[in-house]
Amino acid sequence: MLYTLCFLVFSTLPHLVVPAETSYGAIVELVSGHSRVFSGERLQLKCRIPDGRKSTWNYLWFKESKRLEHDSEILTLQGSFDDNGAFQCQGVRDTAVGNIHTLKSPPVDINVDGGWAILHVQQLPGIVNENLNITCRLRGRPRLHEVILYKDGVEVMRQSGFNPRLSLPRLRLEDQGLYSCRASWDDRRQTHSAISNDVKVNVLEVLTKPVLEILPDNDLLFADLMNISCSLQYNARFPAPPIHYYFYRDNKRLGPATSENFDLVKRRPGLYSCKAKVPQLGLCKWSESTQFEE
Repeated sequence: MLYTLCFLVFSTLPHLVVPAETSYGAIVELVSGHSRVFSGERLQLKCRIPDGRKSTWNYLWFKESKRLEHDSEILTLQGSFDDNGAFQCQGVRDTAVGNIHTLKSPPVDINVDGGWAILHVQQLPGIVNENLNITCRLRGRPRLHEVILYKDGVEVMRQSGFNPRLSLPRLRLEDQGLYSCRASWDDRRQTHSAISNDVKVNVLEVLTKPVLEILPDNDLLFADLMNISCSLQYNARFPAPPIHYYFYRDNKRLGPATSENFDLVKRRPGLYSCKAKVPQLGLCKWSESTQFEE
């Protein structure tokens, strides 16, 4: 969680109020519809503020950083082309020292499509070894008889039957790419087909390779100590199981496992490395070794 340190400024002028931010962050949730919709198709966004104290909040909405004239928890979009773009929300509440604002939510991208087919991917980005479920939606929901999935313009899968569902099992990094679908249906004894726009599918590793760093020691009180850190990217779905960090010098472990990705160790020459382990997921990755000399 990102924390913002704020200062309240008191003035001798009673009419001067300095707004402050809390460490709470707002979240935009899609409560009906899809993030990719057909023109004229309604969807609703909800602003959620997980403050844990059930405070009463008012809401601010933004599109591409422009403030919207809307102050309710739910924002309803009618699927016009003007709704294309990134939406954010922010909570605000009145206190004795003035208005308190939350951090703005991460942006949610809404795409309004004027065509006949939309490729809908259940959860993006994809994560290695997860299954990626894909649906090819058609305007008006006609009865389908075939759907073809393409990656970078090349056919990778074909399904027949009403409401076919596509799935990429056990994702790999090589599955990244631009995906589209072609759907066919019959109407009045004629066969029709439509192809969707491309959707970019990114695939992430659950745990990236750690990087061992020996940090500057300008602020240390003791000259015989130094800071080392083990940096990585962790992409597990919420709630993510904990990571255990291990630090080594010349292949010998420096103390027990820690939940922190840094440690304070004795300042000694040697070859330093670190290991990150997620026991619940059966994952373990080592950094490259880093030579330290006095």
